[in-house]
Amino acid sequence: MQVIADLPGSMKEVSGIEKFPNEDYVWMINDSRNPPEVYGFDLNTQKIERTIRVKNASNIDWEDLATDTIGNLYIGDFGNNRSEREDLTIYAVSHPGAAEKRRNEPLVTTFKFEDQKDFPPEQKDLSFDVESFIFLNDNFYLFTRNRAKKFDGTTKIYRLPAQEGDFEAKLIGSFKTGDDQSDCEVTSAAVHHPSGKIALLSYNKVWIFSDYPDDDFPSGTVTEIKLDHKSQKESICFISENALFIADERSRGEGRNLYLLNLETVSKGEDED
Repeated sequence: MQVIADLPGSMKEVSGIEKFPNEDYVWMINDSRNPPEVYGFDLNTQKIERTIRVKNASNIDWEDLATDTIGNLYIGDFGNNRSEREDLTIYAVSHPGAAEKRRNEPLVTTFKFEDQKDFPPEQKDLSFDVESFIFLNDNFYLFTRNRAKKFDGTTKIYRLPAQEGDFEAKLIGSFKTGDDQSDCEVTSAAVHHPSGKIALLSYNKVWIFSDYPDDDFPSGTVTEIKLDHKSQKESICFISENALFIADERSRGEGRNLYLLNLETVSKGEDED
């Protein structure tokens, strides 16, 4: 894994990144307690060159970004550490790099989980925090960050329509990441639309899903990659079928970097630390 850039100080809580094809910007968001803004980080100047404020939106806990194939950017305001929120929201904005085509206000999707009855639930059931999602085949797919008292590595997978309105997120499956809570909590997700490859991120691992039937992602080929570099990594996106950008937050004097992960190098068994 290679360091590409030291991100500006304003991005110390970077929680989501995405990149559209054929442009030099990486679009980024910050975590809660920050303005409802999307930032365009220029890979050439290594500076924030664009700032887009999302109108009539609030940053309660922005946790991830996603894109579709026609230029929309989706912002996941669904961070839910205590599994107590009842206002989970996804904002859709037009490509922020094309100001003349950008909608003045976002389209809004709100949702609840079909299997959550209590807000908050008991500590053993704290499994409704979401920091990861993708857009795929006109649906959003959400991957939970397990915060249950007895961590067992189960990440639940939900589906809801990628449409404006209020919906119930349907539980469609789960994936076991491992038993080490410090290493196996899912913090971001990404999809490479041409190939369908999906990536999940933790502080020290990446999981790649490919060749899956329909939307049963864990039934396909799953490749686990150990990064050998633990930090507060909460953002991932594809830049090609076999290359990803990863970003981490600033914590304990380290991080706030943008990294490149080459999957072809990993597949050859070379060192990626």
